Amino acid sequence: MTTNFDWTTGPLAEGLHCYRTQQFFEAHEHWESVWLILREPEKSFLQSLVQISAAFHHLCRGNRVGAISLLTRALTRLDRCSAQFCFVDVALLRDQARTCLSALHTEPAQLPTAYPEFRILNRST
Repeated sequence: MTTNFDWTTGPLAEGLHCYRTQQFFEAHEHWESVWLILREPEKSFLQSLVQISAAFHHLCRGNRVGAISLLTRALTRLDRCSAQFCFVDVALLRDQARTCLSALHTEPAQLPTAYPEFRILNRST
């Protein structure tokens, strides 16, 4: 259930902090620990966040092809979500991830100047 998504404490919060400080591998690890116990549709949603984190980890290590692949798969999952899901502004995340993916497809590739934002919404939203 989405009501269990608490971004203020535990592995979700730890992953969010790591992502925001560009510790992408660590964010991926924190979120993956939660992903393992979820059911659909939350499982696919969190998998998309894991994939976004892993994509930018690959990009930081110079693996553009891996980053493109992971961002593409993440967007496929995010496209199944509503604009707001699990207290995340998915519409914003999708738009920014698409912008990064488009930049990576250009020749020569343009590295993102900013990473997609994980904007957490108020629980009453």
